[in-house]
Amino acid sequence: MIRTPLRPLARILKARAQGQNPDAIEAENIRLRHEEDRDRARNRAEGRLLVMGLAFFCAFGVIGVRMAALSGSVPEEPTAQASGSPIIGQRSDIVDRNGRVLATNLDTHSLYAQIPDMIDPAKAATDLAAIFPELDAEELLKDFTGERRFLWIRREISPEQMQAVHDIGDPGLLFGPREMRLYPNGSVAAHILGGATYGREGVSSAEVVGVAGVESYYDDFLRDPANEGAPLELSIDLTVQAASERVLQGGMMLMSAKGASSVLMDVHTGEIISMVSLPDFDPNDRPRVLTAEDGAGDQSDSPLFNRAVQGVYELGSVFKIFTVAQGMELGLINANTMIDTTGPLEWGRFRIRDFHNYGPALSAEDVIVKSSNIGTARIAMMIGGERQRAFLGTLGLLEETTVEMVEAPTGDPLLPANWSEISTMTISYGHGLSSSPVHLATAYSSLLNGGYRVEPTIIRQDGPQYGDRIVSERVSATSRNMLRAVVDHGTASFGDVVGYEVGGKTGTADKPRPTGGYYEDRTIATFASVFPASDPKYVLIVTLDEPSIETLGEERRTAGWTAVPVAAEMIRRVAPLLGMRPDVETLTPTGVTLTSN
Repeated sequence: MIRTPLRPLARILKARAQGQNPDAIEAENIRLRHEEDRDRARNRAEGRLLVMGLAFFCAFGVIGVRMAALSGSVPEEPTAQASGSPIIGQRSDIVDRNGRVLATNLDTHSLYAQIPDMIDPAKAATDLAAIFPELDAEELLKDFTGERRFLWIRREISPEQMQAVHDIGDPGLLFGPREMRLYPNGSVAAHILGGATYGREGVSSAEVVGVAGVESYYDDFLRDPANEGAPLELSIDLTVQAASERVLQGGMMLMSAKGASSVLMDVHTGEIISMVSLPDFDPNDRPRVLTAEDGAGDQSDSPLFNRAVQGVYELGSVFKIFTVAQGMELGLINANTMIDTTGPLEWGRFRIRDFHNYGPALSAEDVIVKSSNIGTARIAMMIGGERQRAFLGTLGLLEETTVEMVEAPTGDPLLPANWSEISTMTISYGHGLSSSPVHLATAYSSLLNGGYRVEPTIIRQDGPQYGDRIVSERVSATSRNMLRAVVDHGTASFGDVVGYEVGGKTGTADKPRPTGGYYEDRTIATFASVFPASDPKYVLIVTLDEPSIETLGEERRTAGWTAVPVAAEMIRRVAPLLGMRPDVETLTPTGVTLTSN
């Protein structure tokens, strides 16, 4: 830019020649220059304001257009863009029917080592072995001084252990946030809950996945963030479950049994109120599965084995009520029909005998009360194998149960390869067909609730869940009366609980040998009960594996001496917990005269 001089020589000389002041020329030039600078600055400022105005206009225009587009679009959840699937750590609680916590989450920490950052590996290995006795200092030192760069030390540690590791002061020992599954009631309902472990793991989080029971069956539900932490509500009652386990544990020890199970079911909904399998375990410290290296024989001896669901057994005479009920439903017999009990009943090389000689004939009701194998077999012959199989199928005894546990499919009933006439006779009194205690509870509930099929469930239901009709109300009521008579003056007399009108049927079955035939000194003792018999609400199944008790100078293995008193004590304990008031007859005062003053 060419600037005009403030004192141009030509004008200065001319001004002096004319007698003018040359300084006025300089002042005028300064004024003009200032005006030019001012105009130039104003133009520059106005240009900048125009540019900024245009920028703001464009920005607000874009925002307005975007807002208009969003207001006219269909709302949808935003999705996060990430490389790989994130680890979901949160897992919903599991609660009982009254909202009491059975499984929940606990915030804790994991411990790992970034080996290149360690300062004194030898001291760290020694100190860690002192804090965690299960760790070997030499193995740790070998890992710390080897080629590894990362090492998990403990998946879970307590706050006290975390502080102790802090005190070691090695920067290579680090902690990661971790969420662990906690079962605050210990072993209570262990087989129902099953347990959980870690799936995918990272230093900042870990995936908790179910490994058995409802934890595994409902794994997707429990891990689904869409549920917003809503708990899984089970049908069991924690108080009843704990009481049942305590009574059954005592009964198993008293009867010297190797195992035991019980199932308490609501006959109208199919809800399992309590389910016990012994021996059990603590899901907080779930034992590992037995292997051949452990010298494991029968997996059913493992505490992980759920005898109530997975255990399929020949359950014995508890099946007899099904035979008699079907005979009554078909109109072949009634409660008073006399049945030939002359024995033994021969079929080829097989002979069917009764435990006692009951004479030449018994009424159908007494066949149940006295538990006659011969009488039941003769009724089954009247029914026929095809109709018998169809009826047992409607009761759910020929297929796996629908209870919501991953173990259910492994409890598939064992049926005869050929449903022959001899099979029809033996199945009528509970031999030749193996099923689980849950199968039996379901069948008894369906027969005795008025005759409607129910499905077993571990999830809380609202109101009765009736399916197809199995038998008429009349046959259902008559069957309940027969079972009440069994307890009143039959083989289950030890099962009577004052005020609760217990009905039931005993079953004692010899255990089959793996090589064929049956043991003579090993039995499965079962008591299938219903209470109250006149207005049924619950079915209770108690099964003892190889029970034996010395009574009156003899060794007793039958259900009447073993399973029945255990079930009676269980009913005595849990009935009040279920809100059932004993129905006790009020005695009328005698010898008292009312007088007035």
